[in-house]
Amino acid sequence: MTQQSASSQQLNDTLSPNAVVELSEPDFKPTIAGNSVVFIDFWAPWCGPCRTFAPVYEAAAKKHPEFVFAKVNVDEQQQLAVKFGIRAIPTLAVFKDQAVVFSQAGALPPTTLDQIVQQAADQE
Repeated sequence: MTQQSASSQQLNDTLSPNAVVELSEPDFKPTIAGNSVVFIDFWAPWCGPCRTFAPVYEAAAKKHPEFVFAKVNVDEQQQLAVKFGIRAIPTLAVFKDQAVVFSQAGALPPTTLDQIVQQAADQE
């Protein structure tokens, strides 16, 4: 088993259905490569809008178990934040087939997040 697939398997073993996954540099690429659609919330614990958006994001993850919903703490994973040009948080990024197809800063309301998830589902 390659290291990449081993990392992906370890990540999958730790996931429970409907869980929001915390990503770090080592498991970021395997997660993106191993799933056709991945939603990522770039956030920080001190960020008020991030804390407001968290329950909305978690509810979407529970509502749509067919997709991976992940979070990247920009304080702990600064290299990922730089790599993806994150300048404001929270920022929602959507990866489809390993490419960023959507990125928007700000705490999205539930209806807007639902529309974004529905667009991803329609493209599957």
